[in-house]
Amino acid sequence: MRRVIKHLLQTPSAVSARLRQNTSRAARFSGVYPSRDAALASLPESARSGYDNADIADVSFEWMCQRAAWDYPLLYWLQNIAVEKVTVLDAGGHLGTKYIAFSDIWDMQHIHWTVYDTPGIIAAAKARQAAGDLPEPIRFHDDLGEVPACEILLASGLVQYLDQSLSTFLMQLKQRPKHILLNKVPLRDGKDLFTVERIGTARVPYHIRSRQTWEAELANLGYEIVDRWEIAGLSHRISTHPWQGQTDSAGYYLRWSEPGAAAHESDPH
Repeated sequence: MRRVIKHLLQTPSAVSARLRQNTSRAARFSGVYPSRDAALASLPESARSGYDNADIADVSFEWMCQRAAWDYPLLYWLQNIAVEKVTVLDAGGHLGTKYIAFSDIWDMQHIHWTVYDTPGIIAAAKARQAAGDLPEPIRFHDDLGEVPACEILLASGLVQYLDQSLSTFLMQLKQRPKHILLNKVPLRDGKDLFTVERIGTARVPYHIRSRQTWEAELANLGYEIVDRWEIAGLSHRISTHPWQGQTDSAGYYLRWSEPGAAAHESDPH
């Protein structure tokens, strides 16, 4: 406690952020917690739905449908690996915003684009699509058991909201995707921690992973890390706890190779 008080005295802005933490003027990120459950427990009971909240669906929708600088590595690799008829699983894909953002500069007629998200988000997406406000080709699901097998898994801004590890999520898919594109992964030097993110009027737990632990998890998946990029524009600090250091953001392209495939291909016999 003395350490916290010392930090607060040295950072007046953190005091202000803490005073506003449970108000409508809360900072985007506030609080530090050891687990997702602890972050949820810090919220009023009425605000504990997490990301499964239809009210979140419309927040920044138009902005999310526009391409940002950090989208271009995704677009580059999608255009290189999705050259034939394929299924893309856009996990945590919201209202299909990545499909919308890419479709005006990329012919996606050969892509079966499937979005998986929480029931609240998917309900809002289906209502918008039925009203003609979302592209008809997008398929929306809130049950992984109903999601078709995919060759490409796209997860842009997903892992910080998952209530499970990436490896556990992959085990629930009907088949192992050959390609995985991850974007906007929050990482820090130090231990894993959780904070609370304000999205409109909603509050959601937000997982910031240890860089070392995360890289080890990726290595254990059995995928080759083909590419990795830093997203400097998404770096930030937790307003109430700036002494926890900077949170960075990264993206990855992972490619699966069947065990022994390389040796088989190089064997002239």
